[in-house]
Amino acid sequence: MRNLRMGESVLIIGESGSGKSTSIRNLDPSSTFIISVIGKPLPIKGFRNKYKHIDNWNDNKNNWYVSDNYQSILKCVDAVKKRDDIKVLIVDDFQYVMANEFMRRASESGWNKFSEISNHAWLIINEITNLRNDLVSFILCHSETDEYGLVKTKTIGKMLNEKISIEGMFTTVLHSMKNDSGYQFLTQHDGKHLAKSPMGLFDDEYVPNDLSLVLDKLASYYE
Repeated sequence: MRNLRMGESVLIIGESGSGKSTSIRNLDPSSTFIISVIGKPLPIKGFRNKYKHIDNWNDNKNNWYVSDNYQSILKCVDAVKKRDDIKVLIVDDFQYVMANEFMRRASESGWNKFSEISNHAWLIINEITNLRNDLVSFILCHSETDEYGLVKTKTIGKMLNEKISIEGMFTTVLHSMKNDSGYQFLTQHDGKHLAKSPMGLFDDEYVPNDLSLVLDKLASYYE
């Protein structure tokens, strides 16, 4: 894979079962690192042999880490940045960073917790969008439909949405869905789904749900 500009990051939004995790299938495990927020096995044949959990931050061999704690995730991202062998960083089921913290703090009164949860989400995204020139990141999130009928990144409610626009922190936002052509990524806003991509990055409105294809397109576009 050719080098990309610093901080090249892509947000992938979609309903459960729409093909987000499956889109990882053609990435090279030797150069891919996955941060799994809830630790579920991915729907990839031979997944457990391809992705092994790291034992500590000095582990320079394995490529799988499970945590929903924002501080631990930030430490992991920092460790991945120092590994020249890793070219792709993925955060799977990112929305559970917010949802799980909210549930752990459900008994807290007051509204400060919403500001803190949104700040923790922002810290992760900000860190992931400032990577090495040759390290590309993908954040995979579930979707939800807001009161205006727009399909967007799932968070934990209106107050958090008012504090942080996750889609606005990315240049490229792809929406994962299944249509008559199979499992695909929507590359542009269709009036309902909040997808976007730079002009000329993709030739078509829909492309196969394959992150290796997206990597090739990004490399050609930004070189």
